[in-house]
Amino acid sequence: MAKLLYNGKEIEVKDGEAIKDYVRELGVPFGCEHGVCGTCQIDIVSGEENLNALNEAEEDMGRDRTHRLACQCKVLKGNVEIRF
Repeated sequence: MAKLLYNGKEIEVKDGEAIKDYVRELGVPFGCEHGVCGTCQIDIVSGEENLNALNEAEEDMGRDRTHRLACQCKVLKGNVEIRF
């Protein structure tokens, strides 16, 4: 089981599961939810190696392993700490 960490909170996430619904509950704003608008940008404080690879939409927007779109992220394993 993976963990998503934010502001002292820990949320359990199934390995390989998208984080979109979890971070929405934390207050991350969403627009299109398809990696186009950039509204849901999050910063990865630690654990970027535990996320899926950047996809083409994120690369086209100039994102990197520590600046991601929440709508495109999946926690593969382990812990990932975010801020927004």
